[in-house]
Amino acid sequence: MTLEESEEIRELLDEIKQKNLLVIVEGKKDVQALQSLGITNVLSLKKPLFAVVEEVAGRAEEVVLLTDLDEEGKKLYHELSINLQKHGVKINNHLREFLFKTQLRQVEGLATYLA
Repeated sequence: MTLEESEEIRELLDEIKQKNLLVIVEGKKDVQALQSLGITNVLSLKKPLFAVVEEVAGRAEEVVLLTDLDEEGKKLYHELSINLQKHGVKINNHLREFLFKTQLRQVEGLATYLA
């Protein structure tokens, strides 16, 4: 990773922290990786997607969907994005879109990637 990539990711993480955006991730390791970077408003997909959508729609106006950048993660992202937007939740894609330009494909590796 270049210094510029690292700085850009840190700026995007700071934006998430400052706005206290809810970040939705796939699993426990993803939650731990984000918490190690100071992001504490994190929800993992432990429930069926419809239940996640209902919970999020009731508590957040804007969220960050940080599913992994593999095929399964892309499917989850697509499903969540459509259903959350139907409920009026704005999707903040800045970090996700930037991560696609890097070698990183799994959220759990983010802290190590920045180390």
